[in-house]
Amino acid sequence: MSGDDIVQKLLESIGITPGHPLPVNTARLQVHGNRVVGAHLVPGLLVDVDERPDGIAADITVKEGVQIERPVHICFGLLPERGAQHIEMHIDIQEGAQASVLAHCTFPNAVEIEHRMDASITVGAGASYSYFERHVHGSSGGVHVVPKAQVTLHEGARFKTEFELIKGRVGAIDIDYETECRAHSVLEMIARIGGRGDDAITIRETGRLVGAHARAVLNSHIALRDTSHAEVYNTLIASAPHARGHVDCKEVVQGQALAKAVPIVEVNDPTAHVTHEAAIGSVDAKQLETLMSRGLGEDDAVDLIIEGLLS
Repeated sequence: MSGDDIVQKLLESIGITPGHPLPVNTARLQVHGNRVVGAHLVPGLLVDVDERPDGIAADITVKEGVQIERPVHICFGLLPERGAQHIEMHIDIQEGAQASVLAHCTFPNAVEIEHRMDASITVGAGASYSYFERHVHGSSGGVHVVPKAQVTLHEGARFKTEFELIKGRVGAIDIDYETECRAHSVLEMIARIGGRGDDAITIRETGRLVGAHARAVLNSHIALRDTSHAEVYNTLIASAPHARGHVDCKEVVQGQALAKAVPIVEVNDPTAHVTHEAAIGSVDAKQLETLMSRGLGEDDAVDLIIEGLLS
């Protein structure tokens, strides 16, 4: 298959078709396995890619003061049923810059696929960076996804990340993010994942509030069915004056599913304040009763409640 054919199939798997293409002024990068099969850059965005036997290493820089208006679109994927992809990313959002990335990771035919992401992210003083990760998997659950990141937020920086499975079975996901938040920086991390079958979900997110007035929110919403299981470890450590943080974890379980939530909060300064909330249980009976009284069957009502949790 040619590079153009691969790009088309990758994009079609995430709902982007020739009839509904990406806008021509959208910066983009498409990676299939260990090959860059498509790319388009915009001024102020620098990308240096090294192709390796099992994946790629990419240095991505947004230059000082540059404001990239449209989200940069990145597509990582594997079309075969089996394979491995290892992505190393070094992201540098320089002082005063602003950018967002919409990253699709697509494995639509996966039977035995491993996708690993090792990232280092630096957001400069007064800069802003958002990373929205959307996954498309096959129906067999044969995907093992391991995203790891070390993040540094300099003074006044803002960083938001969202992880969401939008199609297919989870398979196994092991998320591990650790962020250092300096003075007046803001961190927001959101994960929304639904598991079924024997899917396995592990989330480890840590925010270290080391600068005065740093703020952070860690938010995880997980819905589990069948024999799937999830473990969520969210940690916020506030060691600077007037730091603020909140941990919120909600897990809904059905069938024989298992859920574990471990919110850890630590405060080492008398003016800092961190809160947490964790809730694990079945679908809310009152919500279920209300929906069924309006004509929905039980399964459809459960689906709707779970969809609301993950939206």
